[in-house]
Amino acid sequence: MAKRIVVDPVTRIEGHLRIEVEIDRGVVTNAWAQGTMYRGIEDILRGRDPRDAVYITERVCGVCVASHGWTSAMAVEDAHGAHVPRAAQLIRNLLTGALWLHDHPLHFYHLSALDYLDVMAIDHYKGKDQELLAVKNKIMSLVKAGDTAPLTPRYQPDRFSIGDPEIVITALAHYLEALKVQAKAKKMSAILGGKQPHQSSIVVGGVTIYPQKEQLDNFKEILNEVVAFIETKYVPDVVNICTGPLGQLGRAGVGAGSGSYLAYGGFPMDDLGNDKLFKGGFISSTSPGVVQELDISKITEAVASSWYRDAEPANPWQESSEIDLDKKGAYTFVKSPRYNGEVTEVGPLARMMVMQHQPLLNLMGKYGIKPGSVARHLARAQETLLMTEAMYRWLDELEQLQSSKASRPAIHDQEHWDPPKQGQGVGLNEAPRGALGHWINIDNHVISNYQLVVPTTWNVSPRDDHGLAGPIERALIGVAADPDNPVNVVRVIRSFDPCMACAVHLIDADGVRMFRI
Repeated sequence: MAKRIVVDPVTRIEGHLRIEVEIDRGVVTNAWAQGTMYRGIEDILRGRDPRDAVYITERVCGVCVASHGWTSAMAVEDAHGAHVPRAAQLIRNLLTGALWLHDHPLHFYHLSALDYLDVMAIDHYKGKDQELLAVKNKIMSLVKAGDTAPLTPRYQPDRFSIGDPEIVITALAHYLEALKVQAKAKKMSAILGGKQPHQSSIVVGGVTIYPQKEQLDNFKEILNEVVAFIETKYVPDVVNICTGPLGQLGRAGVGAGSGSYLAYGGFPMDDLGNDKLFKGGFISSTSPGVVQELDISKITEAVASSWYRDAEPANPWQESSEIDLDKKGAYTFVKSPRYNGEVTEVGPLARMMVMQHQPLLNLMGKYGIKPGSVARHLARAQETLLMTEAMYRWLDELEQLQSSKASRPAIHDQEHWDPPKQGQGVGLNEAPRGALGHWINIDNHVISNYQLVVPTTWNVSPRDDHGLAGPIERALIGVAADPDNPVNVVRVIRSFDPCMACAVHLIDADGVRMFRI
């Protein structure tokens, strides 16, 4: 007989996510992803000056802050017909790229690694490395004191957990080092953004900061330190763990999802933005490996299972966010984005598949890794390398642009500063967690409608008007799971790196609760 369990809240993610699964004979047979927050940002924006949207949408959460601000500016600029000067493009690229270098290592070490490590295996470390021995002594002293947070509490290790003391203690040492590295990456972003979180530099038409040589030198010095960690520790750890101890899960394609992938593309590499670091496109599960050109008219959102006023699936420009808490059959505040009607995954794996990124494809081919949870970790590491390489090129280009001009290069399109009386625009970008879109309608100089379709809206979407389960719901079905220790369930969930937007938190007090880190 099937047993239903609830994980609420799913921890080590941003925001509040509730997952219900049915487990029958050790396998997940059904799943429901429930966003228990009403964001309300769209309602707050109506009637406001379009230029305010940059600052308000940045406060959706404190993680992808620059991504939201930048994408919001892009939407208003699209409505204007504004052209952002190349110097401003480079500053935006560097400011936001620094946050990617913060985000991806954080996800691997601090959000996901503990799902795979048998932490207590460090007690069996017999090596002589003094740094690793110091880590062992530190953690074991916490164990004796009964204060092992944030390493515990958590689900118990299972047959897929890594128990090799050498691997575990090395990963935990890098876990601690990554705490310092992410702070450095945030500082890089603050140099160009004025502060973090919630930078104050990106505005409609460009940026407000013109970095001096000393600032760029400081930025580059910190970048060198962050890149050294990424290249010598983060990426090798991901590759070694995912192709070694986790190879069995990778070869089985655990947590595969829908098989359809979407990327908007992001980070302009030229003045017109025709070439981008991450390419846009769509891959349908019906035609694996065939990358279709992106057509935003095929993007719709359904609300059949969401606590919003019932309506037919619509393009974001035409939809609303009117709440209906009494709606029958609804179980989440997350809508159901679809591309051409298909359940579609976004994120690092989707980006790399759309790009047909050869280093990732070679790794997957060499070790037999199929699309799924393990492949998502590999994809993050590979695209982090792409980002570090690009950031050096952007720094060089910005420095050359500054030195080649008799006067300062333009960093703002002054002509399009004032909002248009009427218009609509869309900003399509790539955030660390996937395809990010902002849609805006402007009427009489103010916002008449604003819709955010964030990466996690795609991945945590519920069943749509055709009853099709969303990517995470689908990825969970078929996963081996112990009702008393569902660690495999949270492994799959966290591989998507959900980021539930911060907002009003509504809780069903009668629900079953299982609190775990």
